[in-house]
Amino acid sequence: MRFFWTFFWAFLLTQMLNYVVSSMNGLSFHFMTGLVLSVVITVLLFVMTLIIPNDPVEDHH
Repeated sequence: MRFFWTFFWAFLLTQMLNYVVSSMNGLSFHFMTGLVLSVVITVLLFVMTLIIPNDPVEDHH
């Protein structure tokens, strides 16, 4: 389920960003651009979670 919800929110936010930026630049809206970007963002998010360690931080006081 975490893959689905991550992709769902990445898809919605990327489509919204794609629409706003294309409107501000006077360009036409392309659905596929947002779809490809949302897939790339989802993959990057999961790669980042694999790279960043989840170990507790030691207290040096």
